[in-house]
Amino acid sequence: MNKINHVAIIMDGNGRWALKKNKPRNFGHQEGLKNISSLIEFAKKNKIKFLTLFVFSLDNWKRSKKEVNFLFNLLEKFLDKNIEELIKKKIKIKSIGERKKLSKKLINKIKKVEKLSSINYDITVNLAFNYSSKTEIIESFKKSIKQKVKITKDIVKKNLYTKNIPDPELLIRTGGQNRLSDFMLWQMSYTEIFFLKKLWPDFNKNDFKKILQEYKKIKRNFGSIDD
Repeated sequence: MNKINHVAIIMDGNGRWALKKNKPRNFGHQEGLKNISSLIEFAKKNKIKFLTLFVFSLDNWKRSKKEVNFLFNLLEKFLDKNIEELIKKKIKIKSIGERKKLSKKLINKIKKVEKLSSINYDITVNLAFNYSSKTEIIESFKKSIKQKVKITKDIVKKNLYTKNIPDPELLIRTGGQNRLSDFMLWQMSYTEIFFLKKLWPDFNKNDFKKILQEYKKIKRNFGSIDD
């Protein structure tokens, strides 16, 4: 039976979910956010030590200013509202991604949550915010070159945002799109991928449970073959 330490999720489909209900796209983001706390709790109960959520990509800056601002405000409210509960439940919060374009207010809130939750150990939740895997890999190579060391896979990994985190065994993407969308490209060379048509606000603990059960049945050879 396959053990799971790290699950990554591309939470896609919020806007389309809202439009299907004749609501504005931002309503979908708001409803999708409600899913996060319960799924973190489910992952924790299932002994998953790392959960990485793709919250906002560098490409998402192409959306309307109104929608981008709403997403930023939504993250701030999530951090403000849940910090005490997260600490109480021994949940560690980490942010991975570029911080250059973020407001000082948001950066300070992220730093505060990371510091306050740093002693927690039950589960680490990585919020991939303002994230691009291509940028992450480029920045890792730049750091490696500055360090004047021989560039190897281990050196590159040590300079990624996820340097102290095991690679995901499992990726779940909702929303019906069968692609990675510049998410954790280096880390997913042997990740099992589950693409779902269900939109993110409709994704629930039962869906999560079924995927975990299916994952555990998969025979993972990591490039080798059976005799």
